[in-house]
Amino acid sequence: MPFPEYGAYDGTGLAELVRTKQIHPRELVDEAIRRIDVGNPILNAVIHRLDETARRQAEQPLADGPFAGVPFLAKDLVSTWAGVPQASGTNLMKGWIPDHDSELARRWRKAGVILMGKTNTPEIGLLPVTEPKAFGASRNPWMPGRTPGGSSGGSASAVAAGFVPIASGGDGGGSIRIPSACCGLFGLKPTRARTPVGPDIGEAWLGCAIEHVLTRSVRDSAAMLDATHGADPGAPYAAPAPARPFLAEVGAAPGKLTIAMTAKALIPTDVDPACVRAVEDAAALLRSLGHTVVEAHPEFDAAQFALDFVTMLVGEVAADVAQFEALAGHKIKTGDLEKETRVLAQMGGVVSAGEFALAGRRLRLVARRLAGFFTKYDLLLTPTLAKPPIEVGSLVKQGAEEMLMRVAERVPIAGLLRRMGALQRIANEAWAFVPFTAVWNATGQPAASLPLYWENGLPLGVQLVGRFGDEATILRVASQCEAARPWLGKRPPGFP
Repeated sequence: MPFPEYGAYDGTGLAELVRTKQIHPRELVDEAIRRIDVGNPILNAVIHRLDETARRQAEQPLADGPFAGVPFLAKDLVSTWAGVPQASGTNLMKGWIPDHDSELARRWRKAGVILMGKTNTPEIGLLPVTEPKAFGASRNPWMPGRTPGGSSGGSASAVAAGFVPIASGGDGGGSIRIPSACCGLFGLKPTRARTPVGPDIGEAWLGCAIEHVLTRSVRDSAAMLDATHGADPGAPYAAPAPARPFLAEVGAAPGKLTIAMTAKALIPTDVDPACVRAVEDAAALLRSLGHTVVEAHPEFDAAQFALDFVTMLVGEVAADVAQFEALAGHKIKTGDLEKETRVLAQMGGVVSAGEFALAGRRLRLVARRLAGFFTKYDLLLTPTLAKPPIEVGSLVKQGAEEMLMRVAERVPIAGLLRRMGALQRIANEAWAFVPFTAVWNATGQPAASLPLYWENGLPLGVQLVGRFGDEATILRVASQCEAARPWLGKRPPGFP
């Protein structure tokens, strides 16, 4: 039977209902299925469903974890789930079924979640929107003509719409925080190496990429991090151990902090006045909570960073394509991958080993350059986005640029494109929407998007960045903001 109160609970709340036998997990699964049935034709958030598998799991003994019996969706990228297809947003990998869980998927299962299916992602997770040609565009439940962000856009759309209270995401340049900001969710990117990437990955994107979850409450994010953090066998490095459980930080008094605030893009571009208003509103809230908020901008060579990050990115795309070809058992052909992905892979093929290594060295040095800033401030507050959620389809290439991509897809001119400054142009385009997030992937610092501001019916997240290893301060302040200005009850129109 329907459970209309489902959307009023976060994951921790639903798990408590199961634990106290006020509801059976099968009822939660059936309600999640009902909501996906109704909402997914509008949003295209879920691309692979596991309805009957989830129903069977709900009838079996549950793992004794903090989210026992709670419906969960997994992003169709990076972490693998045994027996569950993983296409990574591509036509090339449609039909590939991994035969084992990644370490993080194993820990999610141990936390007790019931996997309902896989969520949409842009091809290989490359864009800050979720519009893969292989599966079609996902949409924002607050305004379906707008993007839910990317690359964890399907997960964000599904959680915001109330399909599930928690879904997985990955963040290599903002891909948890960007969609959380677009969809009115709490999205934490943990400290580098806080969650595991093994056993099939040694280091993701030179350590820039990490996985966690998108949630409606701060406590769900903290509780899931307690269930999943820690190095796995063979990890090249480990994050500093937390002083106590992350969940214990939720509701703990943060003390009076000194918080830097900037509305100026970290990678130079224009910032929409609405995003400025969002961060100014958050600064006023933090001051009302007793913190000192001062304007201060972290200084580093932003232009060089932008180019180095894209150089790293195209090299990683080339490596991804080579690995996908090995898994698929054949070379890519027209239609297997989007033309932009093929051109980026070609560019990665002509970046020299020395250029790639030098870009990586400079990216790692950004952490050294910015360390002094965080000796003066406990946190940094910024907008999460430089623009409100953009219209679906607005990043599609057109005109001469489209023609150039079509030619480059078929003719080996990637070296010429690079010499013509194409990497710089790609970098400039990438940062126009999301210039605030990727820096913290390079430094490895924890950062979170908080849903504190709405304008014209759309959420506009703000970002808190903490010191390396210090998720605790972010969780304390985020939960303080959540208590002062509750957001759990905010629901997109038409999605209870």
